[in-house]
Amino acid sequence: MKTCHRFATLKAEFERDVCFLRGHAERHQGSAPAKTSAKNAISVKRNMARALNTHLDRCRECG
Repeated sequence: MKTCHRFATLKAEFERDVCFLRGHAERHQGSAPAKTSAKNAISVKRNMARALNTHLDRCRECG
């Protein structure tokens, strides 16, 4: 499936956030902030899926 530049940008931004949150959770295992970061990473991943699906539905280049 061919996607547009905006799709790639959206995906890269979300993936960067997920990597940051997961990295923080791994570096500080067992602490309360690490657990929060792990939960936030799951939430951001879910939001990424929602945003990309919405983009695919609305974008003329991707659709």
